[in-house]
Amino acid sequence: MKSTSIKTLRREARHARVRARVSGTAERPRLSIYKSNTRLTAQIINDDKGITLASVDSSKEKGKTPRERAESAAAALAKAAKGKDVSKVVFDRGGFQYIGTVKAFADAARAAGLEF
Repeated sequence: MKSTSIKTLRREARHARVRARVSGTAERPRLSIYKSNTRLTAQIINDDKGITLASVDSSKEKGKTPRERAESAAAALAKAAKGKDVSKVVFDRGGFQYIGTVKAFADAARAAGLEF
């Protein structure tokens, strides 16, 4: 039997509620994030075609704190999105609270030119 913590199950339920309403299209792909204790990963996804347009992992970015690495990753993702002619996205916080590293990532992505 698989042992999954209550915390993880609740986050997955929150994410399922968000995903029931949020979907990425060709005009506005979905910016999906996942946050672990050590890293933050983000993808820009076109759900109509089921393809990932760009992705980034904060563990490969420079910075001393997780927040600094997330901000650097957001800038890198925005640059990759611009290369694919994507400027407007819909934000999918993945069931995580919009505080701390998640908020820093979103603010940095907006500052780098993504609109959401």
